Amino acid sequence: MTYENTLAFARHLDQTDPLGRFRAQFYIPKRGDTDLIYLCGNSLGLQPKTTREAIGYELDVWQNLGVEGWFETLPGADNAETWLGYHRRCQPALAQIVGATPAEVCPMNALTVNLHLLLMSFYAPTPTRHKILTIAGDFPSDQYALETHVRQRGYDPATAIVEVQPGADGLLTMADFQEMLQQHGPAIAMVWMSGLNYYTGQRYDMAAITQLAHKQSVVVGFDLAHAVGNVPLHLHDWGVDCATWCSYKYLNGGPGAVSGVFVHEKYHTALPTSGLRNGAPLPRLAGWWGHDESQRFGMKPGFVPEPGAAGWQLSTPTILALAAHQAAITITAEAGMTVIRQKSELLTGFLEFVLRGVPGIHILTPTDPAQRGAQLSLLVQESGKALFNHLTAQGIIGDWREPDCIRLAPAPLYNTFEEIWRVGKSIERR
Repeated sequence: MTYENTLAFARHLDQTDPLGRFRAQFYIPKRGDTDLIYLCGNSLGLQPKTTREAIGYELDVWQNLGVEGWFETLPGADNAETWLGYHRRCQPALAQIVGATPAEVCPMNALTVNLHLLLMSFYAPTPTRHKILTIAGDFPSDQYALETHVRQRGYDPATAIVEVQPGADGLLTMADFQEMLQQHGPAIAMVWMSGLNYYTGQRYDMAAITQLAHKQSVVVGFDLAHAVGNVPLHLHDWGVDCATWCSYKYLNGGPGAVSGVFVHEKYHTALPTSGLRNGAPLPRLAGWWGHDESQRFGMKPGFVPEPGAAGWQLSTPTILALAAHQAAITITAEAGMTVIRQKSELLTGFLEFVLRGVPGIHILTPTDPAQRGAQLSLLVQESGKALFNHLTAQGIIGDWREPDCIRLAPAPLYNTFEEIWRVGKSIERR
């Protein structure tokens, strides 16, 4: 794309935008009567207009059916699902979004809860192979979870957690990963890392990392909080062993929205005592809702997991949260990740174009579109917080990270090219 820094050009792109109709499906925050320019979907996505109706329906079920809502739907309801099987209603859309089979995904819990559950199952340390390879400065939940699991298994995080360090530009290369895997490979039990960096906005080559790790017989898991709904994923075809994500960023599920997990189908027949790798046990923390649904109400001891990723569920799901989740992911699945990604590259590229050459701003995020998602992280050399406050006063909502970083994330489902042009003009006039 050859960009032009003009309002007419931005409006032309909006007029020819195949996703333009989706903006009307979201509530755009306002200040007075004026729409805000919301570039914070990497922190909390906007509310779909279908969310209230979806939650309202489940409130009606509760009101009119009470406990029978677990097994019945309201008369005349189209495509409704009982509460008992609500996760199944979400699986097809989730599978499409992350590149999986429906049985490999399940909405449940919160992200860090799922992170701990997956580490319990897939981190299988031995005296000679107990290290975890991750990236330096990953999101705090990931760091804390890895530390606690390593300690619980009797190892010292200072030596058992191996970090890939960024270069002078703050970014990581595939050569960095390859070097660390070659250096520590025989001692690494698992790779666990984000698929897209929350701070820099760098997108990692998850397929290549998985392939490199598997050559060393290393299990691979990803935190996809900033990747899901943002970039195309093909978890099944890539051979990723497990992954988890939140749904309140690019999936627009609401504040603290339900998380989800991916467990590759090669583990679906594995009972809690069967093999993960070389005969090592595959443990799991079990709960009632992960028990085989056909036997669940027998209330008997002896855990028998529900087939697929659903067998990692623990507790009774929060139906109102699942209703909001379902409403949101339906929109993403309808738009399709291929088209979302096409617009994302244009939208983020236009933001980079209008910011190019602005004095005092360094774009930390890679310039190569293949190495980033819908985010640019701006390092502001002087008065960064003042610039952030200026943008906020102008009705431009981004995210501030100490000590000098402004994160701006154009979301393809509801942001426009005209908005991006106006952001550029606002920064020029600061």
